[in-house]
Amino acid sequence: MTAKPKTRERILQASLELFNSQGERSVTTNHIAAHLGISPGNLYYHFRNKQMIIAELFATYEAQVDDFLRLPPARPLTVEDKALYLEALLAAMWQYRFLHRDLEHLLAADAQLAERYGQFARRSLDSAQAIYRGFVEAGVLRMSPAQIEALAINAWIILTSWVQFLGTVGGAAPAPLSQDLLRRGIFQVLALEQGFVAPAAQQEVQRLLERLHVPLALDP
Repeated sequence: MTAKPKTRERILQASLELFNSQGERSVTTNHIAAHLGISPGNLYYHFRNKQMIIAELFATYEAQVDDFLRLPPARPLTVEDKALYLEALLAAMWQYRFLHRDLEHLLAADAQLAERYGQFARRSLDSAQAIYRGFVEAGVLRMSPAQIEALAINAWIILTSWVQFLGTVGGAAPAPLSQDLLRRGIFQVLALEQGFVAPAAQQEVQRLLERLHVPLALDP
C-alpha cells in the first residue's frame, strides 16, 4: 500500500497547484490551508509564511534545471540532445509556470530569493554556453565564442520573459496559458540558432522546428 504524502509535501503540492492556476498573488496561506482541509496553525508549523513555501518550490525547480542543463558524459552531443534539452525546459517551465508568470513580483518581495535567483541565472547561463560549445564541437552548430555568449543570453531573455510576452499580445483577454503556448517559446529559442546550424544538421533541426511550432494569434 502506498504511503500517504506527509503534510509538508501536501502543502508544497497544493501551493504549486494553486499558484499555477490562480497566480501567486491571489493565493494566501489561509487559502492553501482551506484547500487542504487543515488549520492555518498546522500549515504554519511547517512553513512560517508564504515566502518559505515559494523558496522551497523554487529550490525544487532550480535542482530540476541544474540536473538536465549539463553535458552528457563521454560522448558528443547530437541534434536529438537538442530536442531533449528543449523538452526538459518545456516540462520545467510548465510544472513551475507561476515562477515565470510572477517572477518580477516574487523577486521584488523577497531579497533572499532575488539573490538566489541571480546565482541560478548566472549558473544557467554558464551551463547554456557549455552546451552550445558542445554542439559546436560536435559539428551541429558553427559559432564563435562571442556568438555563443550572445545566443545564451538571448535564449535566457526569451525563456524568462515569454509568459509576460504572451500576456501582452492577446488584447483585453489573452488566451489562458497552456503547454502549447509555452512550447512556442521553446520554438523561439531554437529559431535563434537557425543561422548557425551546420549544413549536415539542417534537416534534423528543421524537423525539430516543425515539431515545436505552435501558431500564435497576435491580433487583438
